[in-house]
Amino acid sequence: MAKILVVDDEKAIRRSIREILEFEKHQVDEAEDGVAGLQLALKTGYDIILSDIKMPKLDGIEFLQKLIEAQVPSSVIMISGHGNIDTAVDAVKKGAYDYISKPIDLNRLLVSVRNALEKGNLVQETKVLKRKIGKGGEMIGNSEAIAHIKSLIEKVAPTEAKVLITGANGSGKELVARWLHEKSQRADGPLVEVNCAAIPSELIESELFGHEKGSFTSAVAQRKGKFELAEGGTLFLDEVGDMSLSAQAKVLRALQESKITRVGGDKEIKVNVRVVAATNKDLEKEIEKENFRRDLYHRLNVIPIHVPSLDERKEDIPLLADYFLESICLEMGTAKKTLSKEAVLALKDKSWPGNIREFRNVIERLIILGQNEITAKDVKEFS
Repeated sequence: MAKILVVDDEKAIRRSIREILEFEKHQVDEAEDGVAGLQLALKTGYDIILSDIKMPKLDGIEFLQKLIEAQVPSSVIMISGHGNIDTAVDAVKKGAYDYISKPIDLNRLLVSVRNALEKGNLVQETKVLKRKIGKGGEMIGNSEAIAHIKSLIEKVAPTEAKVLITGANGSGKELVARWLHEKSQRADGPLVEVNCAAIPSELIESELFGHEKGSFTSAVAQRKGKFELAEGGTLFLDEVGDMSLSAQAKVLRALQESKITRVGGDKEIKVNVRVVAATNKDLEKEIEKENFRRDLYHRLNVIPIHVPSLDERKEDIPLLADYFLESICLEMGTAKKTLSKEAVLALKDKSWPGNIREFRNVIERLIILGQNEITAKDVKEFS
């Protein structure tokens, strides 16, 4: 089922098109002219818009141009009288998906709608896929702190130096790790991520180093660990401060000798990986509490990179808001919404203990619940 808007100044034509499309289980709205149609199109996300060419107030071509200027993602099918065929063809050149001549042929209408839907689905899937592939590939901000991190990455990424990334939860440590990998000479190799806090201590060694068949009750087959899977690439140890002391000792040996041994095995396996680690903990305090090995800390902390909290770089909020507005609206398949100046100031006035992760969630909520232009009132009500 698709959401379709029919824009035509002739009520009888609107009604007949509506009946045809509703019989095919589509959801249909009507507008009597281009002005009313534009208001609906900007407010509601339609899969397809059917528009007459000759209309009062705002004709079909002007209506199409305004839809394109507003980046409305709907497929537009123009409806033309016999004297408007050339105009309809011109509309297709300008961005309309198709045109249908009056009197409207039922089969022609349904075929055009079906094809437009299929094309729209393919375009949307492609955009989302590209978005997912490139996810984490951008570091947004012009603040001094972000400029410093970008400069460090440019210098450090091409080397084999180990990097320890510190910062609060949600501040973007994973993003820094991805940039280090993508700008390194290992970019063609895998980036393998391990969340040390999410894996039970009794399983972390098997996760990192793999295991041999029969080494423990559930080990029904031989399994490679993350070190082997990251061969030729980068191993990202996220929340490394939560790793067990036993696993820390084996990681230290792997870093020193570039060799690992699977759990339950005795064969040494050479590994060629670059290790990047991240933590939200103060590892020096963890060392004092004997929760973290000092020698491993010094092995990992060759190049320290600290990621500031969002509260420490509020000057980046306008850029971040615009970036998330565009990317989230793209994923949702809706026209990009805007923030009023007062809304931006309201976002800057807020405290962000959850950092970038919390900020993105709030922007998504504002897109779903707010109006076409998000106001300061929306920010206060929904954030």
